[in-house]
Amino acid sequence: MTKHPRKPAPLPSKAQVLEFIQDSPGRVGKRELARAFNLSADQRPFLRQIMKELEQDGKVQRGHKRTLHRPGALPDVAVIQVTGTDEHGELIGRPFTWTEDSPPPRVFLQPVRRDLPSVGVGDRVLCKMQFTGNNQYQARVLKKLVEAPARVLGLLEVGTNGLFLRPTDRRDRQDYVVARGDTGGAEAGELVEAEVLPGRAHGLRQVRVLDRLGSLTAPKAVSLIAIHAQGIPTEFTQGALDQAEAAGPVPLGTREDLREIPLVTIDGEDARDFDDAVWAEPDGNGGWHAIVAIADVAHYVYTGSPLDKCAYERGNSVYFPDRVVPMLPEALSNGWCSLRPHEERGCLAVHMWFDAKGNKTRHRFVRGLMRSAARLTYTQVQNALDGRADDTTGPLVDSVITPLFGCYQALRSARNHRGALEIEIAERKVVLADDGSVVGIVPRPSWDSHKLIEELMIAANVCAAETLEERQQPCMYRVHDEPPMERLEALRSFLQTINLNLPTGALRPQNFNTVISKVRGTSQEHLVNTVILRSQSQAIYTPENRGHFGLGLRRYAHFTSPIRRYSDLLVHRALIRGLGFGTPQEALTSEQAADFELIGEHISQTERRAALAERDVIERYTALYLSERIGAEFAGRVTSVTRFGLFVELEDSGASGLIPISSLGTEFFVHDEANHRLVTRSQRTIHQLGDAVIVRLRQADPVTGGMLFEMKANLGGAPRDGWKADLKPAPERPQRPPRSITGTADGDDSGDSAVADSADGGFRPGSRSSRKRISGEPSGRSKTVRIGRSGPPGGKKPRRR
Repeated sequence: MTKHPRKPAPLPSKAQVLEFIQDSPGRVGKRELARAFNLSADQRPFLRQIMKELEQDGKVQRGHKRTLHRPGALPDVAVIQVTGTDEHGELIGRPFTWTEDSPPPRVFLQPVRRDLPSVGVGDRVLCKMQFTGNNQYQARVLKKLVEAPARVLGLLEVGTNGLFLRPTDRRDRQDYVVARGDTGGAEAGELVEAEVLPGRAHGLRQVRVLDRLGSLTAPKAVSLIAIHAQGIPTEFTQGALDQAEAAGPVPLGTREDLREIPLVTIDGEDARDFDDAVWAEPDGNGGWHAIVAIADVAHYVYTGSPLDKCAYERGNSVYFPDRVVPMLPEALSNGWCSLRPHEERGCLAVHMWFDAKGNKTRHRFVRGLMRSAARLTYTQVQNALDGRADDTTGPLVDSVITPLFGCYQALRSARNHRGALEIEIAERKVVLADDGSVVGIVPRPSWDSHKLIEELMIAANVCAAETLEERQQPCMYRVHDEPPMERLEALRSFLQTINLNLPTGALRPQNFNTVISKVRGTSQEHLVNTVILRSQSQAIYTPENRGHFGLGLRRYAHFTSPIRRYSDLLVHRALIRGLGFGTPQEALTSEQAADFELIGEHISQTERRAALAERDVIERYTALYLSERIGAEFAGRVTSVTRFGLFVELEDSGASGLIPISSLGTEFFVHDEANHRLVTRSQRTIHQLGDAVIVRLRQADPVTGGMLFEMKANLGGAPRDGWKADLKPAPERPQRPPRSITGTADGDDSGDSAVADSADGGFRPGSRSSRKRISGEPSGRSKTVRIGRSGPPGGKKPRRR
């Protein structure tokens, strides 16, 4: 039988070879390609030519032993820097060295073997890499590398043998010795950044001062601690500054002329960047025509520019009581991108039409040129609504303010109809004097003027998401998922202890609103609002639309604050591309659109970083304010019950601190996790979540922001399920003051907790207690804590039996 020669396989195209290399988990050589496409020896020269052309085009890179890989691919073994955790709590990282212009790949770390040291955020590890597609890797930890010298931020103080460093991080429970020659010229009372030196297996470790940050009593020292602790960038590159300084006015050109429409900005008294302006009028049919105009930041900040790189790194502006760390240089954030009154500014605006019930009937985006008619504050607008107009608002009441309020009432009606989540927890504002000292801590007002802007911004954000979907453009959604099942079960169990029921099955915001309405005006109102807030998911940025549970919306994106949020700038670029509004450099590029998932994770992380820093500053300012009132008594409420004590929030200032279990009395206490209470074995004394208490301030530490209280009286306030308690003031016992204050309301200082929507559709952190989460299903088991000489978490832990 005659043997026919094998018919040669068809040569692959250049696109097919490139696709195979990009999809391969490792590096690809000529042998792998020949085997994959079934090529003969005679055909390999043609394959070699294709590989050479792909390399010359920059579509692949040559690696070890003439192998090829996609640009930016990681080697089989790489050094990874652990940068954080994902939404499931798993460690994620990035290559320790990354020189490419494109965003680095996302690396998921597999659980570390038991025979290896534990790995946490900030560590460097050697990993076996496996490419999983979509610029992502799975990494198996091979070895934890020797860490670079750790750095610590702290306050220099005088000790018995010279200077020592007290860390500002309350989780760091040890002091550090500073040798005489390692002070860097710093003196006691100064904030410094220091490097931990090797050695000293026993006793206090030694540090060397690297940077002097000034006195703790100096203005802005408190926010400086948070900025350094969270690693928030504060300096712009020279290229970014030059680009911002070169900016100029926007010509009318093909833009829609909005200069004759009396658009107004409404912000807080201390606002300096005005990125949104509003206007409304009746449409003649019982409905409303409204315009929301937003600063045209994309005109000045285009993809890949020095300004864009700095804005991406920061992710968002960070606001402190004494300063702002802006996302963009001042020449833009307070200049050409700020909608100053009576000055022409470029804008991206949306016309919206609503019926009498607040339902949107249509909308239209335009790229325009506007001139703000006035810069108004929330206080001015509210006073005008209440009949107390001033010289600025008086001429605008009939033509601008009253129509805006009418449109708001219609939008509010629509919000109530769809059932958005209505959690009411007062935020606190730190009031500073000119010299930086704390004058007071007061609740932030929540007026109709705030809600007016909130509803108009939400409507504009919805329009942006809808338009991008209609135009089939990438969208950076603001996603707020439904509450996790385990938190709902914990919430449901807790609500049952105070005779409230939450339905089972799929829930909607109305279900939570019903529970809140039942306690409105009662002593449990603040408690119930807080625990419901803690049960919610955390909002994130992602190109995958999963809706916004809290607002009751199917689709939602941030569009209204491109000066201070990178997410909004991305949405502007996508709208410009989808609607054909501008030049290619102003529009979203295909390369950036392909990286939306990684970008969303990054800006979600920078948002959490900012929230941590802002919360940290509020806590330190509060401790600084109360440090002069040691020994004073305050009314408060128990916001968390732990095995080591009670966390209490003060009613007047919102300050939160710990009552150590060792100061509650001489009896044994049982920690009843399921019912969130501490109970003595005799059941004569009960301290429960939500109880109203009178406490005495024992310690307030401005360095760490921690506070210690002492129970004076428990006034009750939470139903006790038939338990009869003989509530008495805790007996006075002399206590040795602890060296430091540690711990947080939920035992976790990560700050990765649910937050509530703010007035512009963004998320704003509350106080520590309002950020605490309920997570995990209550076990129903009781824990007994023996009270001996143990102190708070900063000292020895209480023994458990």
